[in-house]
Amino acid sequence: RAAGMTTVVISTQHSEDVDNDKIRSELMEKVIKVVIPAALLDDKTIYHLNPSGRFVIGGPHGDAGLTGRKIIIDTYGGWGAHGGGAFSGKDPTKVDRSAAYAARWAAKSLVKAGLCRRCLIQLSYAIGVAHPLSINVNTYGTGTKSDDELTAIVEANFDFRPGMLIKSLDLKKPKFHETAAYCHFGRSGPGFTWETAKELTL
Repeated sequence: RAAGMTTVVISTQHSEDVDNDKIRSELMEKVIKVVIPAALLDDKTIYHLNPSGRFVIGGPHGDAGLTGRKIIIDTYGGWGAHGGGAFSGKDPTKVDRSAAYAARWAAKSLVKAGLCRRCLIQLSYAIGVAHPLSINVNTYGTGTKSDDELTAIVEANFDFRPGMLIKSLDLKKPKFHETAAYCHFGRSGPGFTWETAKELTL
């Protein structure tokens, strides 16, 4: 059961003649206040309503590509959790791909540093907002520090903004063809930059 809502994110397409203020007002009155119980919202709740600005062009005119298939075999084969976004067919500005690689990179770095034996890192994003809305570390009880302490270490050592992920992991080079078979994770070779653990500052 939800204890509260820290952040609400809605991106919705609209007609050319509607401005952002009108959209935000309508979303608050006709969606948020209707759908979310008032007890879950307070003055600290953050609202990202069409955070990337106007959203007139959408659907197949605004986005085209692959819906994504075989996403579990592309990652952990059902052993680890998955956010649901496919990788292949997406450029590295899409956090479905780049942030999944970054989460893998950060998790491997924690394990290599001896801070845990198993690690799940969750990153949550909103369109038009550079920094993740939340970062969560779960070591399944294998950590040498608390999960909150490890989350702070991850936040201090990694910049999860999409532009910085592209730079840090060198994702601009056309090497993604190597990921088309045999998974994106657990691979070796210079193209799989997210598989090389980072030396952490503790």
